[in-house]
Amino acid sequence: MPDYSPAPTLGPVDQLDYYDVRSIELVAPLTALEAWNLMMAEPSPIWAAAFWVRDAISARFGVRRIGGFSGTRRDAVSVGDRLDFFLVEAAAPDLLVLTERDRHLDVMTCLSTHGNSVTITSSVITHNWFGRAYMLPVGPAHKVLVSGALKALADAVASRQTRAA
Repeated sequence: MPDYSPAPTLGPVDQLDYYDVRSIELVAPLTALEAWNLMMAEPSPIWAAAFWVRDAISARFGVRRIGGFSGTRRDAVSVGDRLDFFLVEAAAPDLLVLTERDRHLDVMTCLSTHGNSVTITSSVITHNWFGRAYMLPVGPAHKVLVSGALKALADAVASRQTRAA
């Protein structure tokens, strides 16, 4: 797994409060949006539980509820669109730059593809004590959840290739 990604971040890596890069090699290439659609087609119950906990706690501090991932498939996205709670800040065949910003923290998640490789690069800048406290459990959980999503993506692509053969 790489520890650096050329994908955009919220700032220089040494100035981020959270930075994580997760990659996986697939048996076939995908566009960034195809990868998103496959990963989000059937969101894991673990994601749903994590978002429920997040919303239950964060709402008490005035943070907007985000609800999690809907599983809605998109055929195209443009800058300014929303993929669930994320704002699309850049969209290209090989890159989706997704953000969520509030008074506590800014989050940027980049889904990039290159050949058969898919990489998720996440960066966070916190603005206050709540943002820092929020990231204490979210940082480690995020690594596990993204690794699981990438593994599920690899399984879905392999299954799709097997059916097509």
